[in-house]
Amino acid sequence: MPHDLDAAFLSLPMRLLADTALNHARSLGVEHADFRLERIRSQDLTLRDGNLDGSRDGEDVGFCVRVLHEGTWGFAAAVDLTTEEAVRVVDRAVELAKVARDLNPNRVEIAAEPVHSDVTWVSAYEIDPFTVPDAEKIGLLAERSRRVLSQDGVDHVTAQLGQVLENKFYADTAGTVTTQQRVRVQLFFDALAVDAESGRFETMRTLAAPAGRGWEYITGADGVFDWDEALDELGPLLAEKLAAPGVTPGRYDLVIHPSNLWLTIHESIGHATELDRALGYEANYAGTSFATLDQLGTLRYGSPAMQVTGDRTAPYGLSTIGYDDEGVQTQQWDIVRDGVLVGYQLDRAMAQANAEVLGTSRSNGCAFADSPGHVPVQRMANVSLQPADAGPSTEDLISRVEDGIYVVGDKSWSIDMQRYNFQFTGQRFYRIKNGQLAGQLRDVAYQATTTEFWGSLDAVGGPQTYVLGGAFNCGKAQPGQIAPVSHGCPSVLMRDINILNTGQEGGQ
Repeated sequence: MPHDLDAAFLSLPMRLLADTALNHARSLGVEHADFRLERIRSQDLTLRDGNLDGSRDGEDVGFCVRVLHEGTWGFAAAVDLTTEEAVRVVDRAVELAKVARDLNPNRVEIAAEPVHSDVTWVSAYEIDPFTVPDAEKIGLLAERSRRVLSQDGVDHVTAQLGQVLENKFYADTAGTVTTQQRVRVQLFFDALAVDAESGRFETMRTLAAPAGRGWEYITGADGVFDWDEALDELGPLLAEKLAAPGVTPGRYDLVIHPSNLWLTIHESIGHATELDRALGYEANYAGTSFATLDQLGTLRYGSPAMQVTGDRTAPYGLSTIGYDDEGVQTQQWDIVRDGVLVGYQLDRAMAQANAEVLGTSRSNGCAFADSPGHVPVQRMANVSLQPADAGPSTEDLISRVEDGIYVVGDKSWSIDMQRYNFQFTGQRFYRIKNGQLAGQLRDVAYQATTTEFWGSLDAVGGPQTYVLGGAFNCGKAQPGQIAPVSHGCPSVLMRDINILNTGQEGGQ
């Protein structure tokens, strides 16, 4: 059901402040200026064994101005929504640009973008979670927690609910004006069991991905995630995991479920194909990238079965929006085609500066700030591995494996500063023998280099196996910013991957 823009947000003096700021910026001779006014409402609830353990409600409201003056960026922000403050913010932004001019070796120019005159965009959701009473939310989480806690072998259960309502108004000196609204939610239950004799413990988490959806996703009313099945299986799955044998290290064929693979995509493809990282501008926080710009069009990223897109338009994606924080209309584009690197994630300055190599002079809409107090940085789109048309089911992929492991759900990860050498664990690992599942294993991690791993991609599942996973809290930049992002993928079959026993690696 389409929603109107929130009336309380629309009542803020956004147009008055924008006109004041942009007219003042023009009078100071800037090449470009943009204005953002945002309101971000957030709420987190945590229950421990069915009892409320923590809650946090937040609301950030403020505005900012970014200017391009003499080829150098300047930025300032404020929370006082007055025209006097709008003028002062512009003055501070221009002054900062002047101070930074001598430190800027390369004059910044931004890629052209069509003017989008007074457009609106609202994400797809049914029920705004902020209209649901807190007592109803806590009651639902408590009832589900008690349901899990009543299962044999479950000693504790933690429930975590997160909700965000984001409103954003943008205007720039070219004439673009956008007003947007989006909602996102996440909920998971994490059960813990302890073996009294050995003292060993294991955990098992539900697999519902965070999503750009409303409260209907949390209750299950939209039919997207089967909460009843997920909650009822937690205890039996956890008991099996606690009693499972440790994996024998070696090389195995893997069938990987989307609930695990999304994170591998995020770390080894998503971050690696951010152009600022590939160019070395992003280095201190999580490193640069092995996928450097000089390899565009030639780097063999993976097997020919590998098709990866960037997409800020994907329905229900956490990174999905209509226009980015530079007024660029969002798009879908290829990042890896037939296993070869063919694209990057771009903002307007990087698109313009590298247009000749990229073969395009248009940004693909990846500039984003996590609050009105932060400058936009180049942030990840929904980067997704595409399924194969009429491709196999997960069961068909498993049937192709003589001796291997089936991986479900994400857990810990580690990757080096060039996004190349990595290691991932998961929620559940099943031994595959002669095309059949043969019980759970524990202490499993898969390890590879990025190109070796994706080069081993033997088959991708069909659209019926495709799931949109993701995270609320991707971190980047200094000062640090967080951003939500989704990654879709089908089930996949990888051949001959190195498997570690994490218990043995830890000296246990």
